[in-house]
Amino acid sequence: MTLDTAVVGGGIVSRVHLPGLAKSPLVDLVAVCDLDEERAREAARSYGIRAYFDVEELLASESLDWLHVCTPVQSHRDVAIQAIEAGVPVLIEKPVTVTSEELADVEAASREHDVPVSVVRNHLFSPEVADARRRIAAGELGDVRGVDVVYTGNTLPDETNRGSWAFELAGGEFEEGIPHPIYVGLGVGGVPADRDAVTVTTACHGDYEQGFSFDGLGGQWTTADEVLCSVKVMAGSVPQRFVQVHGEDASLLVDLVANTTVELDRNYTGSPKGRALNNVDHALDRVRGTVENAVGVARRSFASDWETEKYWEGHYRQYDLEAEALLLEEPSPISMEQVRWTVRMVELVRERAEAGRRTDRDERVERVEQSAASARDD
Repeated sequence: MTLDTAVVGGGIVSRVHLPGLAKSPLVDLVAVCDLDEERAREAARSYGIRAYFDVEELLASESLDWLHVCTPVQSHRDVAIQAIEAGVPVLIEKPVTVTSEELADVEAASREHDVPVSVVRNHLFSPEVADARRRIAAGELGDVRGVDVVYTGNTLPDETNRGSWAFELAGGEFEEGIPHPIYVGLGVGGVPADRDAVTVTTACHGDYEQGFSFDGLGGQWTTADEVLCSVKVMAGSVPQRFVQVHGEDASLLVDLVANTTVELDRNYTGSPKGRALNNVDHALDRVRGTVENAVGVARRSFASDWETEKYWEGHYRQYDLEAEALLLEEPSPISMEQVRWTVRMVELVRERAEAGRRTDRDERVERVEQSAASARDD
């Protein structure tokens, strides 16, 4: 049995969804829908599927088992609810919604109609992150004390990437991408114990004509299990993407750019010999990961089987797990609590950035008023 599936939205991100769904043995890709008729027709021709230009017409004409929502975030709520009310489960691209209230509306519709909803979290299904999560769950690292995520070199707010709709967000293109590192931190380390356990700071190094309020952020929270988590995200620097997991028995340094994992499982600080062994262990793990990546690249060059594709592409792995869950009527592999916290943290980033802008404006006004008062006194 397969799931008759359609994609709404024919933009950049659909270029991951359409080929993955076309290859998956659990899915029968039947249609694509986009307001841009030529773009919809072009995608339909490429995959031998039907083209639609209106979501309502798509839902009325096709007997769908699954819908992937790949439209601009501002439309996610309405498109998802349309599908849910038609009885069609949805997988929504990130950012899932602009606000927590919009997400709550989607979840309310899902409960009312008993129709599953999930959200793309592809970085959690990359080989290195998936392995780190497996090892944590299996207790291989001992009690986890902390998780740190560093994402630098992200898209600048005023760069054209996803489309002009991203410029309507307070952080522009930069904001469109920040759910990735946030959900990685939440997915690996856990969600905050409560709102008081979260602190957020922002920075804006650039001077943007569009008035974007941040291009960097730092977030920190503590989980109910007292795991200390942090996320640092910056635009305009050399790309680095690390996940550090600090366990009592062993720690991991996951490099998402190099696709390698370094394991630290002994105390290297006690002697010069230990520090030298630290360098050796780092080098060996890097070499091992590099060799494995080279073998993987070679396999993908010579073998296009689904299992190979799925192993290396987090989107594809999630598609299969989501499809299996739907076919077996089991829960999605993605926690909606984690999804809610991702949206809430993005909101906290916006709030913090706006508060900083108000403070800057107030200080400028105060300086002008003081200067004017001093001039009058003279």
